[in-house]
Amino acid sequence: MNNNTDKFLPLRGKRIGIVGKGGAGKSTVTIFLARALRASDYEICILDADSTNIGMHLALGTKTAPDSLIDYFGGMVFSGGSVTCPVDDPTPLPHPELNLNEIPAEFQSENPEGIHLLTAGKIGDLGPGAGCDGPINKIARDVRVTARHQEPVMLVDFKAGFEDSARGAITGLDWVLTVVDPTHASINMACHMKQMVSKMKAGMPPATKHLTDPQLIDLMESLFRETSVHDVLAILNRVPDDATEAYLRKALQKGDVRTIGCFPEDRILMGSWLKGELIQSRELNTASQQVVSELERLESEAVKTFQLE
Repeated sequence: MNNNTDKFLPLRGKRIGIVGKGGAGKSTVTIFLARALRASDYEICILDADSTNIGMHLALGTKTAPDSLIDYFGGMVFSGGSVTCPVDDPTPLPHPELNLNEIPAEFQSENPEGIHLLTAGKIGDLGPGAGCDGPINKIARDVRVTARHQEPVMLVDFKAGFEDSARGAITGLDWVLTVVDPTHASINMACHMKQMVSKMKAGMPPATKHLTDPQLIDLMESLFRETSVHDVLAILNRVPDDATEAYLRKALQKGDVRTIGCFPEDRILMGSWLKGELIQSRELNTASQQVVSELERLESEAVKTFQLE
């Protein structure tokens, strides 16, 4: 691995969100994409924005989990802190830019491959009455990272379902990758995510009937209207055979969702997640490299389109 700042790295500084239904394998995909990007000379930072899932640091090969960014930014408003829910208060976090070389060591982990890990927060640590993870969504929406050698690619691993997206946590992403396992529910979620982002990009305003301050309404609408998301893309996961892959690709195509990669079923990974061990797979490494190549191509095309416009 070298930190060649002259190499053309089209994904440098991009924010990529990993979404999907529960159990689809978002964290697995996130880790293997991080490895593939790191092997391609990118600086990488994973933001664990799943408010309930634990064990990301163990699967990456680090001994300790970093302290939460909720604490770094002053705690949840529900517990007397300063970080508010983006639905109630869309106001951006103050000073959300974090330099990985300067933030205190307890707020990040780095695995032997040089992949940085940040944790937005876990609601299980906060006690009774503090179960809303809206402030964690604001962390995921607003935080940006820099590093010594180059702007890192930031992979944001969201919790299962649509809630984070509906709150606007994806508005600041460049790409949304939805992980699709061989289930009807997973296909539907990917298609619905595509529809929602398409409506955002077309200028459909978010729900703001609960807000009374006109300035907050304007801010919420501008955040959704000015979203930076290029597109919603699918990564197939836990695919047992060619026939299943073909079915998933065809079903997603009907929903106008482009598939950019396929992760085969790997039962060994299940045991690693169960035991809290480093996850490894040669096949998934190869699949991840193919996804990175396709993302680089799509990002380069998006930049050319923007320049022409």
